[in-house]
Amino acid sequence: MPQTPAVCDYEGSGYRTEFWENQGRDYEDLAERVALRRLLPPQGGRKVVHLGAGFGRITPELGAYQQVIVLDYSRTMLQDAQRLLGQDERFVYVAADIYHLPLAEGSCDAAVMERVIHHFADVPAALHQIRSALAPGAPFILEYANKRNLKAILRYWLKRQDWSPFDLEPVEFVELNFDFHPDYMARCLAEARFETQRRLAVSYFRLGVLKRTVPTALLVRLDRLLQPTGKFAAYSPSIFTHNIATGDAPPDAVDGPLFKCLHCGSPLHHDGDSMVCENGDGRWAIRDGIYDFKEPFSA
Repeated sequence: MPQTPAVCDYEGSGYRTEFWENQGRDYEDLAERVALRRLLPPQGGRKVVHLGAGFGRITPELGAYQQVIVLDYSRTMLQDAQRLLGQDERFVYVAADIYHLPLAEGSCDAAVMERVIHHFADVPAALHQIRSALAPGAPFILEYANKRNLKAILRYWLKRQDWSPFDLEPVEFVELNFDFHPDYMARCLAEARFETQRRLAVSYFRLGVLKRTVPTALLVRLDRLLQPTGKFAAYSPSIFTHNIATGDAPPDAVDGPLFKCLHCGSPLHHDGDSMVCENGDGRWAIRDGIYDFKEPFSA
């Protein structure tokens, strides 16, 4: 496979317990769920891929889909997701790199990706991989970190930060942590053959003093009221977008094989505790219910 940018690996991290559970982020969690419910098709579908699903915090919101591919680069995050979501056959756990998705072309009729793309140095490459896994007309719900947020604008005007929130190029404020201008993301989505249909501004009240003094339920209600302002004034820290996969290629293959060979693109089939390329070009392990595409299988 060709060289790609570095991948942010949460393997063995305390992301679930040190960032989310009892860490004062109930407001962010609930506001994001409100946005996702607004953007997800209520009728659901057949196969949705949850990209960078982590420990499965948001995955239960995808209950209207017949099958949910829970995909993350970290095996330990997927193990946490298994404990949270269970071993129901509708959940397919996949350890994989989004720069090299093992999903067959056109195999999914929806995708969701939140709190993930800010770790990508090459956004266009990631979006093209995602588009290739989606059938024509599939919805893609994408959240990204917005560099043109009110806090960043104020800090820039007060000369407390060097980078401009109005510059279109991404800013890497910590290694493999990027903020993006809404116009930059709109351009990347269009070039990857996505049409953005809705944009929501989320988490305007992501300030410690507000979260400590104002009831969470009230903050979430206010956030719900402000989210539609993303259509014309996206100045919140987080932006949720509803995008549609345009064009006729790849064709709808949602009822076909889910996985493809990372080397030649041919379908994979089960062979004991592994997935094998029909052309003999690769084999990947299935370990404890996780389809592991982080590296080729070795006995």
